[in-house]
Amino acid sequence: MRIDIITVLPEMFESPLGCSILKRAQDKGLVEIAVHNLRDYTTNRHRKVDDYPFGGDAGMVIQVEPVDRCISALKEQRHYDEVIFTAPDGEVFNQKIANQMSMLDNIIILCGHYKGVDYRIREHLITREISIGDYVLTGGELPAVIITDAIVRLLPGVIGDEQSALTDSFQDDLLEPPIYTRPASYRGWDVPEILLSGHQAKIDEWRHEQALARTRLLRPDLLGE
Repeated sequence: MRIDIITVLPEMFESPLGCSILKRAQDKGLVEIAVHNLRDYTTNRHRKVDDYPFGGDAGMVIQVEPVDRCISALKEQRHYDEVIFTAPDGEVFNQKIANQMSMLDNIIILCGHYKGVDYRIREHLITREISIGDYVLTGGELPAVIITDAIVRLLPGVIGDEQSALTDSFQDDLLEPPIYTRPASYRGWDVPEILLSGHQAKIDEWRHEQALARTRLLRPDLLGE
């Protein structure tokens, strides 16, 4: 898989892409992540990529030309399954979307910034708009990192125990059940006996019941309740 990220702040990606699972996935050759500075695609001698909005509204708007030049240059090199724009009014990102995207070959993520982007970008260049929640950030860089991380960790070979990703919260519309590790008893706080029983069928049943109970308590919307 290849993920191309377009941004006016490429330095924001240095740390998250350079450590932990994302770094290991790149080192293994399981994913290629390229960050592109939008300012490299402007014809403005001052490297400006934004301008005032027509109509006199407040704030600055990313121009259509540098975005079009960047996306066109990338598309000359390969086919892209999705061109994603990180927008607060896009569809809310969830595990199902992450699962779908992990099956793709190549995607572009355009990070919004300033007041927003020229709407012609959204009309003509974007195939999918994604939000990470009902709030506004200073830019789309953090959402791009979140989307990238959620996708990459699902790729075969990225996580040592691939089964672990399949039992995460939201994979089956349920929250994850409680998990414990050694010691079995600490300050009188004991691990549930069932987990120490060695009876896998009963353990699986307990986990499902706990997942259902936690989901009903904390996120009943996932159950349609």
